[in-house]
Amino acid sequence: MIVKKLRAENNWSQEQVAVFSGLSIRTIQRVESGQSASLETLKSLASVFEVDISKLTEEIKVIDKKSEHWRAQPLWFRTWGWGVGTRKTHVWVEYIILTIAVIVSIMSYFDPIHAKHAFVCWFVLYFHTVFIRYGDNNQSWGYAT
Repeated sequence: MIVKKLRAENNWSQEQVAVFSGLSIRTIQRVESGQSASLETLKSLASVFEVDISKLTEEIKVIDKKSEHWRAQPLWFRTWGWGVGTRKTHVWVEYIILTIAVIVSIMSYFDPIHAKHAFVCWFVLYFHTVFIRYGDNNQSWGYAT
């Protein structure tokens, strides 16, 4: 979450942020790992970092295509990620592909000619899921607000 980035910019430890905000260290750790936070927690953190609460909640994970880390990624990852930078958008695309795959699979039950289309949809869905998980596991998503 952006809290980790703000903390790093201020050269503060998690313990310091916990003391400044009146929150527990565990709460700071949960928020930094991307878990949801209560409104009171967000208010405390916004006060500590002197930012608006909306800044803490509007974070979007994106691919930073100008970084060395991006250039070091395999060609298949860079090709599949071209054009759409946000992780959130890729997850929505994943849901859309899933919906299409289910619909086409149902259609193939009634008309077998659609079976090959269903297979292609499921393959694309699998590949797109692998793409997103690879990006997550290799920290390929940067942060932008």
